[in-house]
Amino acid sequence: MPEAVIAPPAMTMRPEPKPWILGIHAYKPGKSTASDGRALVKLSANENPLGTSPAALAVLHDHRGEAATYPDPGCSALRAKIAALHSLDPDRIVCGTGSDELLNLAAQAFAGPGDEVLFSIRSFAVYDIAARRYGAAPVEADDMNFTANVDALLAAVTNRTRVVFLANPNNPTGTWIADSEVRRLHANLPENVLLVIDEAYAEYLDPDASGIGFALVAEFDNVLVTRTFSKIYGLAAERIGWATGAPGLIDVLNRTRGPFNVTVSGQKAALAALGDQEFVAASRKHNSIERDRLAKAISALGNHGLSAVPSEANFLLVEFKGDVQATDALVALAEAGYAVRHLPDPGLEHALRITIGKTEDMDRVIATLRGLCGEAA
Repeated sequence: MPEAVIAPPAMTMRPEPKPWILGIHAYKPGKSTASDGRALVKLSANENPLGTSPAALAVLHDHRGEAATYPDPGCSALRAKIAALHSLDPDRIVCGTGSDELLNLAAQAFAGPGDEVLFSIRSFAVYDIAARRYGAAPVEADDMNFTANVDALLAAVTNRTRVVFLANPNNPTGTWIADSEVRRLHANLPENVLLVIDEAYAEYLDPDASGIGFALVAEFDNVLVTRTFSKIYGLAAERIGWATGAPGLIDVLNRTRGPFNVTVSGQKAALAALGDQEFVAASRKHNSIERDRLAKAISALGNHGLSAVPSEANFLLVEFKGDVQATDALVALAEAGYAVRHLPDPGLEHALRITIGKTEDMDRVIATLRGLCGEAA
């Protein structure tokens, strides 16, 4: 009788991700609860403290009954409304699931293994993720006073650079560079490098302060401008963003985006929000008043080591370089009922990003910081 053949032990196999995926540090959203589970007022995600336009809220309520139908895949009405508001060509606009989708698609389409994606240090965390997601190497350029440094960005460009991300105003610092500097950056980039200008907070600027992004888009084939409805329009829950660029760029993004990437309710709410520019103006005014008030209160605590980075967005980056530490303020504000953003990863261990909230929220934040510094409320 032949000897039985004993099979070798089965090898344990499993799917393995691409090696560059394991280099991604997952995006961490702003907290909304304390360590003990208490709900906190969320001043950690740069949401609009005035909420959402009543016109957009009414649309969201009225159109929930259309959940069984697919949305318009091209967001035709929404693109037409955006174009009319900003004097753009609707055929040169693409909508996305928040501007995040479009930022990722730009990296996917134009960078990959062996390429580099360049951005300023202490800028939006999604840029690093977008680069690594598609195998490209993220490259950080030094900033200057928490502001994008055009000379440093240009010095970091190599023959492997394929995409440059510029947040203007910048998150998490709130700083902004002038039109002349944006144009200088673009003028000195190789023509085969895509410049992506992320204008998520542009509506918080004075309406006459900047139009360089749209101007560059009209002139050149290698500029993409992204915007979002998540901030001043107060539609973060609906995840709606848009981008404008040369026809070739928009064609590429349309080829790679999700086919029904903006919901029915989202499209209609965004249309209504665009039609309520009074709400946008009121949000901008509220933000300016309360941001300036918080900045002045922080300045008054300068002898305790507190200072605020000048901001053009709807938040302040507050530094703590005295006896009061950022972690002390983080705990004190949580005890007072507020969640703010501590961002140690980009080298901001000593700072907190505080979203501008309602007037009463800013009153309490200021009082808490004064109390922490031993000052009378």
